Amino acid sequence: MSSSPILSQIGGVFIPVSSIEQARDWYCDILGVPADGDILFGHLYILPANEGIDLILDSQIFTGDNVFQAPAFQFKTHDIKEAYDYMKSKQVELTTEIMYDQWFNFKDPDGNQLMICKC
Repeated sequence: MSSSPILSQIGGVFIPVSSIEQARDWYCDILGVPADGDILFGHLYILPANEGIDLILDSQIFTGDNVFQAPAFQFKTHDIKEAYDYMKSKQVELTTEIMYDQWFNFKDPDGNQLMICKC
Protein backbone atom coordinates (compact mmCIF):
# COMPACT_ATOMS: atom_id res chain seq x y z
CA MET A 1 0.00 0.00 0.00
CA SER A 2 1.35 3.42 -0.91
CA SER A 3 1.51 6.21 1.61
CA SER A 4 -0.64 9.29 1.19
CA PRO A 5 0.47 12.90 1.62
CA ILE A 6 -2.97 13.57 3.16
CA LEU A 7 -3.14 13.25 6.94
CA SER A 8 -6.05 11.30 8.43
CA GLN A 9 -6.90 14.27 10.63
CA ILE A 10 -9.63 16.90 10.46
CA GLY A 11 -8.30 20.42 10.77
CA GLY A 12 -11.55 22.32 11.00
CA VAL A 13 -15.30 22.37 10.52
CA PHE A 14 -16.91 25.26 8.62
CA ILE A 15 -20.23 26.52 9.97
CA PRO A 16 -22.32 28.63 7.57
CA VAL A 17 -23.55 31.80 9.29
CA SER A 18 -25.46 34.81 7.98
CA SER A 19 -23.63 37.48 9.99
CA ILE A 20 -20.04 36.87 10.98
CA GLU A 21 -20.10 39.43 13.80
CA GLN A 22 -23.35 38.19 15.34
CA ALA A 23 -22.29 34.54 14.99
CA ARG A 24 -18.90 35.28 16.58
CA ASP A 25 -20.56 36.95 19.54
CA TRP A 26 -23.18 34.18 19.97
CA TYR A 27 -20.75 31.25 19.75
CA CYS A 28 -18.17 32.93 21.99
CA ASP A 29 -20.91 33.70 24.53
CA ILE A 30 -22.28 30.15 24.76
CA LEU A 31 -18.75 28.69 24.85
CA GLY A 32 -17.52 31.21 27.42
CA VAL A 33 -14.55 32.36 25.35
CA PRO A 34 -13.49 35.90 24.51
CA ALA A 35 -14.66 37.33 21.17
CA ASP A 36 -11.43 39.20 20.65
CA GLY A 37 -9.98 37.39 17.62
CA ASP A 38 -9.83 38.92 14.20
CA ILE A 39 -12.44 38.41 11.50
CA LEU A 40 -10.44 37.22 8.53
CA PHE A 41 -11.08 38.38 4.97
CA GLY A 42 -14.35 39.95 6.11
CA HIS A 43 -16.17 36.60 6.42
CA LEU A 44 -14.21 34.07 8.58
CA TYR A 45 -13.85 33.72 12.33
CA ILE A 46 -11.90 30.88 13.92
CA LEU A 47 -13.26 30.15 17.37
CA PRO A 48 -10.59 29.93 20.03
CA ALA A 49 -10.20 26.26 20.94
CA ASN A 50 -8.25 24.67 23.76
CA GLU A 51 -7.67 21.48 21.81
CA GLY A 52 -8.91 19.56 18.83
CA ILE A 53 -10.63 20.71 15.68
CA ASP A 54 -11.05 24.38 14.75
CA LEU A 55 -14.59 25.69 14.37
CA ILE A 56 -14.63 28.18 11.54
CA LEU A 57 -17.60 30.49 11.20
CA ASP A 58 -18.01 31.53 7.56
CA SER A 59 -20.55 34.05 6.29
CA GLN A 60 -19.41 33.72 2.68
CA ILE A 61 -20.76 30.16 2.37
CA PHE A 62 -24.12 30.88 4.03
CA THR A 63 -27.39 30.31 2.26
CA GLY A 64 -30.66 29.34 3.88
CA ASP A 65 -30.37 25.98 2.14
CA ASN A 66 -26.97 24.88 3.48
CA VAL A 67 -27.41 25.08 7.23
CA PHE A 68 -26.76 21.84 9.12
CA GLN A 69 -30.00 19.85 9.18
CA ALA A 70 -28.30 17.27 11.43
CA PRO A 71 -25.34 17.87 13.74
CA ALA A 72 -22.02 17.55 11.91
CA PHE A 73 -20.06 17.51 15.17
CA GLN A 74 -20.61 17.64 18.92
CA PHE A 75 -19.56 19.96 21.69
CA LYS A 76 -18.39 18.07 24.79
CA THR A 77 -19.51 18.50 28.38
CA HIS A 78 -18.80 16.73 31.66
CA ASP A 79 -22.28 17.50 33.02
CA ILE A 80 -25.09 17.12 30.49
CA LYS A 81 -27.82 18.41 32.84
CA GLU A 82 -25.81 21.53 33.69
CA ALA A 83 -25.12 22.13 29.98
CA TYR A 84 -28.82 21.71 29.15
CA ASP A 85 -29.88 24.13 31.89
CA TYR A 86 -27.19 26.60 30.80
CA MET A 87 -28.42 26.58 27.20
CA LYS A 88 -32.01 27.05 28.42
CA SER A 89 -30.89 30.03 30.50
CA LYS A 90 -29.28 31.51 27.36
CA GLN A 91 -32.65 31.10 25.59
CA VAL A 92 -31.08 28.85 22.95
CA GLU A 93 -33.58 26.91 20.82
CA LEU A 94 -33.36 23.35 22.15
CA THR A 95 -34.57 20.78 19.61
CA THR A 96 -34.43 17.69 21.83
CA GLU A 97 -34.59 16.90 25.49
CA ILE A 98 -31.56 15.20 27.07
CA MET A 99 -31.49 11.80 25.38
CA TYR A 100 -30.28 8.67 27.20
CA ASP A 101 -28.61 10.93 29.76
CA GLN A 102 -25.93 11.50 27.08
CA TRP A 103 -26.76 14.25 24.56
CA PHE A 104 -29.14 16.92 23.32
CA ASN A 105 -29.51 19.00 20.16
CA PHE A 106 -30.05 22.72 19.69
CA LYS A 107 -29.98 25.35 16.95
CA ASP A 108 -27.76 28.35 16.49
CA PRO A 109 -29.40 31.64 15.43
CA ASP A 110 -29.04 30.67 11.74
CA GLY A 111 -30.79 27.32 12.21
CA ASN A 112 -27.73 25.05 12.22
CA GLN A 113 -28.47 21.88 14.20
CA LEU A 114 -25.75 21.28 16.78
CA MET A 115 -25.21 18.75 19.57
CA ILE A 116 -23.79 18.69 23.08
CA CYS A 117 -22.67 15.28 24.29
CA LYS A 118 -21.44 14.03 27.67
CA CYS A 119 -17.84 12.87 27.57
